[in-house]
Amino acid sequence: MQKTSARLLSLLSLLQARRDWPGALLADRLDVSPRTVRRDVDRLRELGYPIVATKGPDGGYRLDAGAQLPPLLFDDDQAVALAVALQIATTTGAGIEEAAARALNTVRQVMPARLRRRIETLRITAVERPVSRPDPQVDSSVLMALGDAVHAREVLRFDYTPASPAGTGDGDPADAPPRRVQPHHLVTWGGRWYLVAWDLDRDDWRTFRADRISPRTPTGPRFTPRELPGGNVAAFVTSRFRGADGSGGSDGSGGSDGSGGSDDWPCRGEVILDLPADVVLRHTREGIVEELGPDRCRLVLGSWSWPGLAATLGRFDADIEVVGPTELKDAFAHLARRYANAATNVLTQETQ
Repeated sequence: MQKTSARLLSLLSLLQARRDWPGALLADRLDVSPRTVRRDVDRLRELGYPIVATKGPDGGYRLDAGAQLPPLLFDDDQAVALAVALQIATTTGAGIEEAAARALNTVRQVMPARLRRRIETLRITAVERPVSRPDPQVDSSVLMALGDAVHAREVLRFDYTPASPAGTGDGDPADAPPRRVQPHHLVTWGGRWYLVAWDLDRDDWRTFRADRISPRTPTGPRFTPRELPGGNVAAFVTSRFRGADGSGGSDGSGGSDGSGGSDDWPCRGEVILDLPADVVLRHTREGIVEELGPDRCRLVLGSWSWPGLAATLGRFDADIEVVGPTELKDAFAHLARRYANAATNVLTQETQ
């Protein structure tokens, strides 16, 4: 039989592995009597672990939530996963960088030597994509408030700071009434946090930048969740943020000012490229590629603007035949004049 201290750790590990444990099964796993299990449970309670007894034919025990976080046990894989997650927490934009660093130091101190060596060899440097200005940090208390409203399915009221002093078309921001929404999901995209919600005043789906939200209390009544367009949050967010990575001419706002967005590109064109279809396909995530020959293919692609679409197609180092529409041909002509002027300016400066 294990010593009492070792048996307590084994019991705690079992209680963390599943929600409910019949007392007889715990006794069998630990190879002790049900009476010993009851005594060990009492010892863990004295150490601060909130263990409750469950009633029923297979009455047993459950490790419940308490007022304070007691010491926890992790297996090797869990400990490594936790350390890796804490190292990349600096890219979440949730304002938890310092807390994550302190938590990582705590985890390292109590790790067995074999695991500490694995973590020391796995040094991760989180490199964010270059941007003209850094992404704003979100107060963790705001994220908690949004997450609580999503979980409780309660109507949320909040003040929303517009993207610019000019506002979002809803009047003077200082005098604007609070937004009223049914919060459905809290998501991250491109290093920023967004709230996906049904806007009660605009009767439409909206995505809101979390760093611009100032929640008001109390929250409103509970609501029945609606079905998101596209069937799931991943499809919905992807459709709203098309082009936010720079591939479609977007400014990167991704509808974060509360705009409704569209399920399709506002500009869609068709061209024929003097390139093999497999080459074009490797560099086209959302386009439709049709093979027309060994070194020729048809490409249908969308973007937020006609110049943006023309510029995207221009990155293929090949001759381009525009099938349509006329707006795409005009965009190519517009860019051709602009590029020709740029080349002329460079030649003029070199001859001076």
